[in-house]
This record gives sequence, structure tokens and C-alpha cells, in this order.
Amino acid sequence: MKKILISALLLGVIFSSQTAFAQTDTSGRTEIYRASHTKMTELKHTKLKVNFDYQKEQMAGEEWLTASPYFYPTDSLVLNAKGMLIHEVALDKSGSKSPLKYEYKNDMLKINLDKTYNRNQDYTVYIKYTARPNEVTQQGSAAISDAKGLYFINAQGTDKDKPTQIWTQGETESSSAWFPTIDKTNQKTTQEIYMTVPDKYVTLSNGLMKSSTKEANGLRTDHWVMDKKHAPYLFFMGVGEYAIVKDKWRNIDVDYYVEKEYEPYAKQIFGNTPEMIEFFSKRLNYDYPWSKYAQITGRDYVSGAMENTTATLHQESAQQKPGDLIDENRWEDTIAHELFHHWFGDLVTAESWSNLTVNESFANYSQYLWNEHKYGKDIADYGLMKEIRGYMMDPSNISKDLVRFNYHSREDMFDGVSYNKGGAILHMLRNYLGDDAFFAGLTDYLKTNEYGTGEAHQLRLSLEKVSGKDLNWFFNQWYFDSGNPKISYTTTFEPVKKEVTISISQNQIGKNFQFPLAIDIFENGKPSRKKVWVDAKEKNDFTFTVSKNPELVNINADGVLLAEFTDNKTPDQYFTQYQNSNEFLSRYNAVENAAENVSKNPAFLKVLVAGLKDSNFRIRIKALNGLDLSKPDQAKAAISEVEKMASNDPKTLVQGAAISALGKTKDKKHLPLFEKGMNAVSNSVKANSLAGIAAVDPSRIASLADKIDLEGAGDEVIAELLPIIVKNKIEKQMPAIASTAAFYPFIKFQKPELGDAAEAGFNWIMSSDNLKATENITKVLTQVKGQIGNNPQAKMMIVQILKDGLAKKMAVLKANPSSPTIHQQIDLINKTIEAYK
Repeated sequence: MKKILISALLLGVIFSSQTAFAQTDTSGRTEIYRASHTKMTELKHTKLKVNFDYQKEQMAGEEWLTASPYFYPTDSLVLNAKGMLIHEVALDKSGSKSPLKYEYKNDMLKINLDKTYNRNQDYTVYIKYTARPNEVTQQGSAAISDAKGLYFINAQGTDKDKPTQIWTQGETESSSAWFPTIDKTNQKTTQEIYMTVPDKYVTLSNGLMKSSTKEANGLRTDHWVMDKKHAPYLFFMGVGEYAIVKDKWRNIDVDYYVEKEYEPYAKQIFGNTPEMIEFFSKRLNYDYPWSKYAQITGRDYVSGAMENTTATLHQESAQQKPGDLIDENRWEDTIAHELFHHWFGDLVTAESWSNLTVNESFANYSQYLWNEHKYGKDIADYGLMKEIRGYMMDPSNISKDLVRFNYHSREDMFDGVSYNKGGAILHMLRNYLGDDAFFAGLTDYLKTNEYGTGEAHQLRLSLEKVSGKDLNWFFNQWYFDSGNPKISYTTTFEPVKKEVTISISQNQIGKNFQFPLAIDIFENGKPSRKKVWVDAKEKNDFTFTVSKNPELVNINADGVLLAEFTDNKTPDQYFTQYQNSNEFLSRYNAVENAAENVSKNPAFLKVLVAGLKDSNFRIRIKALNGLDLSKPDQAKAAISEVEKMASNDPKTLVQGAAISALGKTKDKKHLPLFEKGMNAVSNSVKANSLAGIAAVDPSRIASLADKIDLEGAGDEVIAELLPIIVKNKIEKQMPAIASTAAFYPFIKFQKPELGDAAEAGFNWIMSSDNLKATENITKVLTQVKGQIGNNPQAKMMIVQILKDGLAKKMAVLKANPSSPTIHQQIDLINKTIEAYK
């Protein structure tokens, strides 16, 4: 599962603004112990026959469930079955059915078997039922915004701009909303599904399609078979009008199901998948274990993406057009993440939600592994830095163990600890053990537990078995406890002895940590790497022989340690750090610090100017964003280089950032560059060129703004254009800015100018009759409710802006009572307000 990918910009301002609020941690409540599910029954095989009622948004199902007692004899079978109508329950013996007594209440189906069965004595129960997902009452979470399991999208076809689709979402325990099962992670079963659908639709499920049979009345039945066991939450059905783009890995089919509009771009979006499968197979020394790999997109999906075995589901944001893809395939990390789950999560599944780390931390870290392989260590380190910052951004994360048995709701486990922190911890573990031992340990873990379940202790045992090292200290510190080090340091030079002493202090409240630490000591501009061991105490001193007082001491020089660092470096020291460090994080931190401080201290300018020529495009962008070329000293030092970058940088995102920097000068000499940029393929170049024209010749904006297709555009592009779109009331682009405008109260905390424009945009949308824009606002606020729901002040702010928006929509209705869509918009806002109660 990849969490909902709400804009990084928006989450940044949300979490940063929330630091001013009181935090409520719902996941660490005392006097709770979440034991693993007790296995009374072992599922063996699940056979389903289903068809769909599009008008009622229900599913008629028949199930043949083969099972046996797990260990102890039993005369009953207890299944999860949410919101269903149960019509018939019987024992099936070779096709002959004998009715069984059963009780169905509180979403549990208890079946009395015909006798007491012993271990390994199989039986098959037949259940005829109706799944009614709209009757399911369980709630969603921060990662998965809804939990009704089975979703009908535009089922009656009333929205001409939206395709009709059906898709399922099983995690955490929602598969039991569309078929009775034991909906727990420590159950595994093979499956087959007969899906009867209108013939115009294609279907997708786990495993392979064994047959496809035409039926009467324009219907067709597809028979999908999954012959290797997996957890019920990984069962999947997808139905809709899709283009299927074929690919291959070795002799295994790799398919991409996309809306037909995106068929030409499917391989640009997903085309690295075969290379990913090959890379992960070799890196893990364990070949991809399933019969096929398909990826499908779903409208109105309730999360980011989901690793249903052999049939990954992505939210519609995965579908990008050339203007976005030339800048960056924003979905590539997610594609890697869900694929890696097919080893860590699908092959070996978390034994309980408390041990979610053995699923999600690995999928998170797979993003690093893929980027390191494909694009180099610098790009991978940038991603890791963002993940760590995401973890640090939410203050409630500090009190949560990585493996925790005291969560309030299983949904709480899908957070910045299980994902971001867990991935960073794996990176530390890899660096401590070395690549050979680390990856050999992962191979042992997979082979030992394949098609079964795993937990953190089993991971530890495999790594210890391979490496010969005791790892209890590491797991006790990072897996079974909370927090992270907060480090400051001082240096003392002894000129007589020619020694420098570096004192490392741990300033966090509570326990102290032990860890290896990389320190670079700079003499004559050259770094010397020292690797030390920091003991679990408040202060550690390390003394090294030097030729003179070092110009700079750089702590955590390799960027591996998950910690917060306090240091006070001069501009010259940051320049030395930038110029002479090979590590990405050291260079990025130097440029970032310069960008934050150059307005107060011009001495930082030389760091920014140097950063313009960095080999890593992320650092070039950071340097560009830090410049203000309207200031004469900065223009003199950098404008010539920036002008070259605007035209010739190999990365279009850098070109866009350079054009943005030039736009701040409001100099008409750059107008030809901006006009040329309006004809670029890149949305970044186009958007920043439009912003440049707006600064120099605002009268031309209305006629140019229609040239940019902002559907699915990136955060930076929207942030750049939002003020222009709102100021000039460019109605065509109203839906594109809606998801950002929805968060205007939070944006104001850190970016007041953008926040004011976002507020004006929100009010403009709410005072207009624009269904798509209103849908985008309510959709994003519904998705994000789990991520801010623990904060009462933030929740109140969202509810208040929705109520204000509702009042404006009511005024629109009063002025135009015959509008065909305004009632829909009012209903959407009311439902979103209700979701926050």
C-alpha cells in the first residue's frame, strides 16, 4: 500500500502549521495489547462466482470455501462478512449441498458444521450472498480514506466526464465486504473468481485468466485463477473500459491497464516495470514468484496504490501526459513500491498489523534501491532525505514504536513511522551489515517464510544467521522502541598535541541511542572520513590527530543516521562543505542553508552560485529557488548562468526553475525566452514562462493560459500558476487549482502570499457553478481527513471552510435555481462535512 499521495507541498504546510497545535496521538494508548489473530481455521481455497447490479451498486455472489481446523478440532466456522445479505449456507460434498445452520450478526457469520472436524480434514462450505458495500459501516484511515471494500464508480453513467468502473480495496480488512472470509493477515488461500460483466468491459483479477465465455444479454464471464496462496486482503477485482498495453519480463506477461486516452503514454508511465522486476529479482536472489504482473488505474481510488497480488491498483494520478512525463514521472517511486510488495507483503506477509513494518518499510526502501540502481546514489539519497523529513514533520511520530501492539486502530499503523522511518532504518541496517550480508539476510527471510507470514523477529534471525552478528541491540532500539537521536556537537583543538576532540551530545528526552557515525574532518579543503561508534550516553568524545585546526567538521557526513542535528556553520564552512563533499546530503544541506540565509548574509551567495553547476539537478533547482535576481548583487553573480540554464539545462524542471528565477527580475529582455517557453512540451517550462509573461506583460495572460493542460500537473506547477489563474479568473483552469486552494488556511502559515491567493481561489470556486472544481476540493479533503483527523484544531479549520463554502454555494443556488449541477455540489460539500464528524 502506498499512502495517499497528497501534495508534498500541502502536507508540508499542514504538518508545519500543526506544530502550533496540541497533538493527539491515537496510536499509542496504554492498556491495549493487539494480539495476533488466533487461528482456529485454516483457509485452503476460495472459489467465487459474482455478477454486478450497477443500478443498486451491489454484487450477487456465490462462494465455495474450502478449509480445515488449524490445529484443534472444531465443529464451527466463523467468517467476517460485512454489510451482506446471506441467502443460503450449505455443506458442499462433490456438488451435493446439505443446508447448515448459521447465525449472522455484527458482520460475523458463524456456521455450524455437520460434525466435528480434525486438523487437516478439509470441508467445503457454500454461501450464497449479496454484497452491499454502501451498507458497510467501518471507517477509513490516514492511508486508506474509505473501507467499504467494493467500489462502483459512476455506476449509472450519469457523469459524462467519468468512466464507469468497479474495483476492490482489501487492505486492511475490507475484502470481507465483498466475500465472506477470515479477513486476517495470517490467513492464506488460493482462489478462483468467475466474473460476469457487460461484454464491453475488460476485467482483471489475481493470477491468470483461464477462460472467457460469452453469455446472453451482452454479458461475458471471465474465469481468473490464482494457484498460489495469498492473504484475503490481497484479493482483487477490476472492471471497466481500459486499454491493455502489453509488456513482458522473461516469459511472464506484464500488462498496463489504462484509460484509453492514456494508451499512447502507458509505456512512458509504467515501462520500467520489467527492468524493475529483473533488478529486484537479482538483488534479492529470489525471482519474481507470481504468474503475471498487471497494473491498473482506478478513478476515485481511496489511497495511493495497492499491491493486490499480480494486479496492482493505482489511483488515477498515475496517468500522466507528455507535459508531465518530460519533466518527471512522478509515479515511478510508487510503481517500484507496489512491485516490491510482491516479495515483502504478498509472498511473506506481516503476521499482524503490529508488524506492518515487514511490509511497508521494505516497500518504502525499495524506492531507494530502484533509484540507486537506475539513476545513481545522489537521486536515491534525495528520496531518502525527503522520507526522513516527512517522518520528522509530524511531531506525533516521535512517540511511536516501529513495531507496536498498542495501536488504537489497525489503520493507525499506516503512518510516517511504518513507511518513512522504517525505510530509513533499513538503510541504516544495510550500512551497518554491508551489502552482501544485508541482501543475503533478506533472501534467507524470504525463502524461510515464503507463502507464509513474517514479523520483525524473523527478519532479525535471518540477518543474524547470515551475518553472525547479534542484532538485538539494533532491533530493541529501532524496532521495539520509539524516537530518534537529537544531536549537537562541539570541537576543541589542542595546538600542542595537534589533536581535535569532537564531543557528540544526545539531547533527546528519555533513552540514549548507540550507533555508528560518519564524521568528515576538513583540512586544507579536503575531507578525511572518520567512522566512530557512539555509545548510548549523553556525551561521547572522539579525539583525532590533525595537522592544524580543521576548517570544518561535518557530522553524519554519509547521511545514513536517522537523527536531528544542530550545528552552526559559517558561510565559508558551508562553501567548503559544498565544494569538497562527495555526498549528496552534505552538498544539498549547504545549498539549502545558503538559500535560507542569503537575504540576511550575502556571504552565502557564493554557495548558491556554485550550486547552479551541481551534477545533481535537485541541487541546481534548490540553488535557483534560493536566488532573487531582482537584487543587483545576486544578478551580477548569477544571471548569466541562469540564462544559460533556462535554455539549455538537460532537465526541464531545472529550465522551469531558471525561468522562474528570471521572472522575478520583471525585465522585458527575457520576454522572448518566456514566449519560446510557452511552446515547450514541458509543463514546468510552460508554467514558469507564463508566470514570467504575467510579471512583464500581464495583459496577455488570459489568451495564453489555455495553452497549458494542467490536469494532473505537479505541485510546483500549480503553486506557480495559482495566483495568476485566480487573479485573471481563468475559468478553464479552475478545477486544476482546486486541490491546492482547499488547503489555504494551512498554506498561509508558511507561505502567506500563496495562501492569500489560494483563499481567493477557494472563494471563487465556492461562488461559482463548477462541478469539477467542487469535486476536486471535496475529494482531496475527504482523502486527507485521516492525516489531519488527530488534530482537533486542524479538523475545525477544515469544517469551517467547508461550511463557509456551503453558504456560498447556497447563494449560487438561490441566484440560479435551475442549475443542473449545483445540487450535486451542495451534496458533495455536506458529505465531506459529515465525514469530519
